[in-house]
Amino acid sequence: MKLLITGGAGFIGSAVIRYLIQHTSHHVINLDKLTYAGNLNSLIEVAQDPRYLFEQVDICDQAELERVFSEHQPDAVMHLAAESHVDRSIDGPAAFIQTNIVGTSKLLEVARTYWQALNAERKAAFRFHHISTDEVYGDLEGPEGLFSEQTPYAPSSPYSASKASSDHLVRAWHRTYGLPVVLTNCSNNYGPYHFPEKLIPLIILNALESKPLPVYGKGEQIRDWLFVEDHARALYAVLSAGKIGETYNIGGHNEKQNIEVVHTICDLLQEVVPPRFCTKSWLASNGRCTLRIPSP
Repeated sequence: MKLLITGGAGFIGSAVIRYLIQHTSHHVINLDKLTYAGNLNSLIEVAQDPRYLFEQVDICDQAELERVFSEHQPDAVMHLAAESHVDRSIDGPAAFIQTNIVGTSKLLEVARTYWQALNAERKAAFRFHHISTDEVYGDLEGPEGLFSEQTPYAPSSPYSASKASSDHLVRAWHRTYGLPVVLTNCSNNYGPYHFPEKLIPLIILNALESKPLPVYGKGEQIRDWLFVEDHARALYAVLSAGKIGETYNIGGHNEKQNIEVVHTICDLLQEVVPPRFCTKSWLASNGRCTLRIPSP
């Protein structure tokens, strides 16, 4: 198959592309605007493969989307392109509304028009896989309070609200037009090539560079953590075998408070970093982190 991956230079998108090129025989078209979070270096190990192609395109540019669909004739779409940082969404929500809501609507319309013109065999096989987040459900109430596919939406930031909106659009295009869609909502990812504004890489880099370790509030927010390469395998499984119109939650069953994650990172750094490199800004006399905790 030819798979069109939007946001393929991003953290999760690049993991999906690496998996597809290294473990399947499919062809991949990587469509990415290359914003601050897009990093083509994350695809160096597959960039020269003849089954890989890159298109620098904004999903809000409908004319360019139409060109890509017409030129490359994809058999499926995996839609990962999104603005995805909570703090940035609070500082500037307009970009999240534009990319996550308006961009998704344009992509859906182009995909619908393209799908409707396919022959019967290709039309039946086509899939639009929308990749979303568990933040649309709000906050976990405790380590045992797992989200399910039936959990009501309760977004609490411009980011999660924009992703919830995009989820609803995808379902509407399925119910109204019959577009064959599957949806997935994942928990917090971690792993190689993670952009350093996210919690785990930020804490690691700040600790090693003698900088304060920022933790929101008291760090009591609970998140489930999922290794990005496990997520990539799960996404391909849903694309290949998921039931049209269904939603699948993908998690790691690693529910922890943010402050637990920070303390674990500090403990591990004490083990792997030679003592002479341990820095006063993060290593306290009692062997725990020195934390800077901003007000909510």
